[in-house]
Amino acid sequence: MTTIASIEAEPLSVPLREPFVIASATVTTTRAALVRVTLDDGTMGIGEAATLYPVTKEDQSDLFPYVARSRARLVGAAVELAGLPSLLDDVLPDSPVTRAGVEGAILDALARRAGRSVRELLGGPVIPPVLVSDVTIPILPLETMCSLAEGWRARGFQVFKVKVGKDLDADLRALGAIAKRVPDARFRIDANGGFSAREALHLVSEAKRLALVIECFEEPTTPFDLDAMAAVSRACTYPVVADESVKTLAHLESLLGARAATGVNLKLAKSGGLLAALAIGRHAMRHGLSVMMGGMVETRLGMTEGAHVAAALGGVAFVDLDTAMLLAEDPFEGGYEARGAELHLATRGAAALGFGVRWLTSSSTSAS
Repeated sequence: MTTIASIEAEPLSVPLREPFVIASATVTTTRAALVRVTLDDGTMGIGEAATLYPVTKEDQSDLFPYVARSRARLVGAAVELAGLPSLLDDVLPDSPVTRAGVEGAILDALARRAGRSVRELLGGPVIPPVLVSDVTIPILPLETMCSLAEGWRARGFQVFKVKVGKDLDADLRALGAIAKRVPDARFRIDANGGFSAREALHLVSEAKRLALVIECFEEPTTPFDLDAMAAVSRACTYPVVADESVKTLAHLESLLGARAATGVNLKLAKSGGLLAALAIGRHAMRHGLSVMMGGMVETRLGMTEGAHVAAALGGVAFVDLDTAMLLAEDPFEGGYEARGAELHLATRGAAALGFGVRWLTSSSTSAS
């Protein structure tokens, strides 16, 4: 029987190169916690609990009391994969970000103990698919957005996830300007719920007039306004992807019932971890929805965790695992090798165990 010997956490705050501005939030530094779980045999796993307040109801300072609660309840408890969801349901029912970090660390430890990768532990392949990611262009001054797109194109990225939703006219100018500066650009437009149905439909019409190559339109309207999203979905020849509107399987069922979208974005922090995201992804695929694997603003660790979910699903239609590349520094190594837009998960040696990520820095004390 495997038991948990310790759970610790400390702040994970890494500055971004550029402000990460979306319709509903602005981030200049990651606001996360690194969670470490040690099993009774000394095997240690790590997970990232990543907040993006107010998109997530938890902010960084909220994480540590929740980790303390999990420590009080889980240290000494028996843990195995099949019973993990119900165990965490009981301990962290209302804190999905913290739950994602704790669950990730437990899965990393269990996989390492078993001599396997997390994707294999979740039923995925030994040899994972190559994941080709987009790169995000936040809402910034027009010239900055264009320069970022040119720079990323030179590094091998062709697909740009452009944030919109604060100013429709400015958004259209930015999309048109990027298309002129990067003629072969492909776009994934993400409004983060910032538009009304009328505004979103106007963007769809103008994007067609500009002859933009659009792969999908993500969360175009106010979260959980399924009628508005359905109106946009009916007008689009490409997938409309629900993000903020789908955090649980129940939300996905409501989306399917309303025929509100043709895709769904999986995120560990909003759904409470890898297992919930995997269940949502599998259910969405069974119903013919396109699946995106995304994240909040996470480090290499969080992006690797998402990549293991995508690999366990056998690959996904849209990979949005780029935020580690937007950071000014990288406190981790391993997990994956980035070759331009391609993410190659490790398949050999210590880097193929668990998430295969090693933390390069540690403070002398952990938060509690």
